[in-house]
Parts: sequence; C-alpha cells; structure tokens
Amino acid sequence: MGYLISVTALWAFSFSLIGVYLAGQVDGYFAVLIRVTLAMLVFLPFLRPSLLRGKQRLALMGLGAVQLGVMYTFFYQSFLLLSVPEVLLFTIFTPVYIALLDDLLFGRFTPMYLITALLAVIGAAIIRYDGIDSGFWQGFFVVQGANLCFALGQVGYRRLAADLPPTLAWHNVFGWFFIGAMLVALPAYLLFGNSAALPSTSLQWGVLAWLGLVASGVGYFAWNQGATKVDAGTLAIMNNALVPAGLLVNLLIWNRDADIVRLAVGALIMVGSLWLNHWWLTRRTASVA
Repeated sequence: MGYLISVTALWAFSFSLIGVYLAGQVDGYFAVLIRVTLAMLVFLPFLRPSLLRGKQRLALMGLGAVQLGVMYTFFYQSFLLLSVPEVLLFTIFTPVYIALLDDLLFGRFTPMYLITALLAVIGAAIIRYDGIDSGFWQGFFVVQGANLCFALGQVGYRRLAADLPPTLAWHNVFGWFFIGAMLVALPAYLLFGNSAALPSTSLQWGVLAWLGLVASGVGYFAWNQGATKVDAGTLAIMNNALVPAGLLVNLLIWNRDADIVRLAVGALIMVGSLWLNHWWLTRRTASVA
C-alpha cells in the first residue's frame, strides 16, 4: 500500500507539471518518447536477461507496450476528440476494468471488488464531472481504450508476478517493461509526432527529465510492485486516488480553481470504499481462519 500512496503523490505533482509547462506547448508523442527513453536508461544498467526465460521477457515487454506505449497513444489521441474535462471524466472507469480483469485472469469472481471499484468511480465522478457535450462517443471509446490498457498492464503484471519466484530481483528485469514501451513510443512519434513542437526552454527539458527519470522510471516500477502487494479491490480504488490528490496539489501550488466541497465529498467516498474493502477482507480472512 505504501508504494501506491507514494506514487499517487508523485504522479499528482507530475500531472500538474504536464498541465502547466508541457500541454499545448510540446508535442505529446515526443514527450512520451523522451519519458520512455529516460525510464529505460534508468533500468538498462541493472538488466540481467538470464533471470527470465524468453517467454517471460516477452510477457514483460508486452505489458510495457500495452500499459505505457499503447495507453499513451490512446490517451493523447483523445485530446483531439474531447475537451479536457471530458477526458478526465471518462478516465474514472479504470477501477471497474481492474476488478473485472483481475477476476478474469485469476479465474474467479469477487462481487465486492466490483462494488468498491464502482464506489471509487462515483467518488471520482463527483470530483471531476463538469458536463459533457454532444457527439462525444468516439472520444469516449478512445479514452476507454487507454483505461483498458492501463488496467490490463497492472493486472497482467500481478499475474506474471504470481508465476515468478517471490525472491526475484525485479529491478534486474524491469528494463524489459520499458523496452516494450519503446517499441510503441518510437513508431508512434515517427508516424504521428510533430517535430515543430519540440521543447524550447530549459524548464521544459527539465520537466521532461523529471517525468522520465522519476515519474515514469521510478513511478511505474514502484506502482507495479505495489500492485503485486495488495488485493485487486485496493488496487482498483487507488487508481482513482489520483483525482483528489492531483486537484489538491494543483490547488495548493498553482492556485487553480477547484470545488472544495466536491473534492471533499468525492475523496470521502473513495476513502469509504477503501475502508469497506479492508473490512470485507478482514472479515473474509477471519472466517477462513
């Protein structure tokens, strides 16, 4: 849980940096390419190919390609079809996908995970909903593609970890994750990127360096490690914890407008869903014992 909380705080700060210093100024595909490249360079020195078999290496590369590469391709495309509030609103369905995919991959059905994930969606919707325009369905499905990729990457990582030795030194194999993401990020930039919208200031390059080395490099490693240490219900809920965290950081540092009442109500609902999930897990463990 500590991993997920720490990364939530890290990403909340980082998303504000994107909104203030990069969005609308630096080509999104180039930003993704730089982030993936720097993150990959962080882990390449630690890479020990002999620790994984060929299929396991391909699986980890596939997870990186989907969770990071394909997800960002969908995500940046969505901004061409939707307003920012609409994109933000439609990202809140990720917890539901995580709950359903985790049960599917692990061969079970856990209604309580779905209930607590839906509560997290309701809490995030209260915070983010600002109304939607007509003719948004194409954009809606593009965002759902991004949500599914991010959810599948997390759940797939949990499934892969369950089949590997618990003593595996993950920092010695995680480079494969970013190599997989690079196999998507580089062609995406070459096909869709705008070379006329590259960073023009040292501040923008500094923000990209932070996002690549820390938010992507350290962040995705820690987040996926955290995903293996909690149950699916907690992971699903924490996917929407970035909503109140991101708004709070934006409000405190950049003084952007935010509805404090909605922020508080939505956050309380998400905290309540975490408490409900913890209570259910405790009760189930006690009954089994």
